[in-house]
Amino acid sequence: MTRCQVVDRLVELGDLYAESSGGGPWQWNEGRGLYLRRLATDLRRPGFALLIAEATTLTGCAYGFPVCDDGPRWRGLDLCLTPALRRLAVSGSLFAVSAIVVRPSVGAQHPGHDWNLARRLQRRLLTDHDAALGVTMVARGDVQTLRALRSWGWRSPVPGARATPRHAPYRVLVLDR
Repeated sequence: MTRCQVVDRLVELGDLYAESSGGGPWQWNEGRGLYLRRLATDLRRPGFALLIAEATTLTGCAYGFPVCDDGPRWRGLDLCLTPALRRLAVSGSLFAVSAIVVRPSVGAQHPGHDWNLARRLQRRLLTDHDAALGVTMVARGDVQTLRALRSWGWRSPVPGARATPRHAPYRVLVLDR
């Protein structure tokens, strides 16, 4: 989608996030507002891309931007990049996936299979941007999101080792294209 198309559909995107995040109306409103502010910030980044999936209604979306060594950064990511991820950023082959939002019923359907909607959206983002690897950050206490991302193929950047320092507020995960 173009930036103008994203702006035209902010209400729908916010509603999708609220409906997908669980909780009650107060939590929906608060979460929706935070999500839309993060989206507005990311929308201004060079190379920003957002994909949507819809049939009769909006079912899912995923968005992100290339991580460049000399461009605007994703707050907190600099502290968590391994030397190998930094090299990919310098080469232009690292893509930050800021958000993957799918309706819970859809995201839970066959999470380990390639036809899962979240997997298709994230793979398409990486392929469209010729990225060797995707990177995302998850709040350390957000076990639900961590579990979902791992079921969709995300992994630690350093297999078998603690990739993110224990004191860091986020965990870094990577995804192969």
